Amino acid sequence: MKTNRLFKLNIERPRNVKNDILSGLTVALALVPEAVAFSFVAKVDPVIGLYAAFMMGLITAIFGGRPGMISGATGAVAVIFAPLMIELAQPGILPEGVSKESYLFAAVILMGVIQMLFGIFKLGKFIRLVPHPVMLGFVNGLAIIIFKSQFEMFYVGHGAEAHLLPAMDLAYMGVMIALTMGISFFLPKLTKAVPATLAAIVTVTIISIALQKMGIHESRTVLDFVQGMDPTKETIAAGFPTFGIPQIPFSWDSFMMILPFSALAAAVGLIESLMTLTLVDEITETRGRGNKECRGQGLANIVNGFFGGMGGCAMIGQSMINIRGGGRGRLSGIAAALFLLAILLIAAPLVEIIPLAALVGVMFMVVIGTFEWSSFRLVGSIPRMDLFIIILVSVVTVLHDLAVAVLVGIIVSALAFAWEHGKKIHANIMVDEHGTKVYKLESALFFGSAQSFKDLFDPLNDPEDVVIDFRKARVYDHSAIEAINNITERYADQGKNLHLLNLSPECLELMEKADNIIEVSVIDDLDWHIADNRLG
Repeated sequence: MKTNRLFKLNIERPRNVKNDILSGLTVALALVPEAVAFSFVAKVDPVIGLYAAFMMGLITAIFGGRPGMISGATGAVAVIFAPLMIELAQPGILPEGVSKESYLFAAVILMGVIQMLFGIFKLGKFIRLVPHPVMLGFVNGLAIIIFKSQFEMFYVGHGAEAHLLPAMDLAYMGVMIALTMGISFFLPKLTKAVPATLAAIVTVTIISIALQKMGIHESRTVLDFVQGMDPTKETIAAGFPTFGIPQIPFSWDSFMMILPFSALAAAVGLIESLMTLTLVDEITETRGRGNKECRGQGLANIVNGFFGGMGGCAMIGQSMINIRGGGRGRLSGIAAALFLLAILLIAAPLVEIIPLAALVGVMFMVVIGTFEWSSFRLVGSIPRMDLFIIILVSVVTVLHDLAVAVLVGIIVSALAFAWEHGKKIHANIMVDEHGTKVYKLESALFFGSAQSFKDLFDPLNDPEDVVIDFRKARVYDHSAIEAINNITERYADQGKNLHLLNLSPECLELMEKADNIIEVSVIDDLDWHIADNRLG
């Protein structure tokens, strides 16, 4: 992420229909194995994940606030709903005749409603509160997660039964991954007629088929991966998703069962989507619309719940594939969704023969393009606290989840800011010709600087009249008011008078609201001039 890159408001680069469509095809191919994998994470049938990827991609591409960004079934949301599915699988939990998937679909609908409300009330603007070090940590953490998620492609089987591929298979897979990455890297230097990633997938697939025909090597394919997850699956083909209202008991208990999962999934989904939106904004030098994206994500998840999908959010990996392939407009996201639907309906056999090595190579290129390598150059060039926050957010993103990582990063950044600005409070101190001591503050007075503020004064040795001039300072919170009250009492105990001068209208309003806990003499320049002629 380049810090010197400027946003171009409401301006987008010229779009190319061919690039959008071909980039959408590449994205669709990359969506299949991830949607299948995330379905197993969420403990549901792979078709539910594939439906989610189609509906999330289509609806957010049409109604979302960031053209070129790709949404689908994601691991972040799958991890949240997995405990709900595990809980519902326990004996005696489900009412008779009700499936656990019905509760999942209801939870996804509620998730979408929460996200819609978030967008309607224009809360997407709070993404601006995310500091730049947190964004760097988010990007680096997600790059590491994408990299780690590819390791399962090198294993056969699922769960405890998974084992590493034989050495020869690993060697062939490594060569094909390297070939995919090489084509993705070097082809754009020769021609941009077709997306490099799509060309790489097609080339490696043809080579894989040729090696198999010659009896030299049989590569693991998308179908092998699906059957490794679920041996009963013979194909990834499916029909068109159908409408249905989740058949769960309409009761308070049912609502409270799904509410915690829905609320957490809504928060995680929006954070990941808005963070990805910000990243795509900077890469494309355009500006997306956060609140519209919130509404688009919410609508997509509501439709997911009614049409049998597991829900999701924006996907940074697939978004980067799309951007790298030249996809800039809404057409790229629409094309990706429609190509995915075509795969489910009619083209499953063609996708099932794609070697996993090709898709892994594409994702490795995404990792290289996503990770902010300039972070290493920042060592020694930025404050140590900012560097610590980058590392902290990256680590928490990898070890826990994105929402917690961003929250931790914002809290640590805020505390670090408060600490740095509260360690010292600046004031020019003078005594006028009448013997009044004037403290001219030049710092913000808030919880972080309250103690330094109190240490500034000397009620025992100060004269009878003391003035605190707030012309270049502000009172921000209750801690500040309490600090002023403390100083007032200390001067009163010594029989001396404390006056507050040049309070801003906002400060005066804050003081008036606290008049039951603080008693001070508030004056302005005119009062001071008329009463004592001390300013002339």
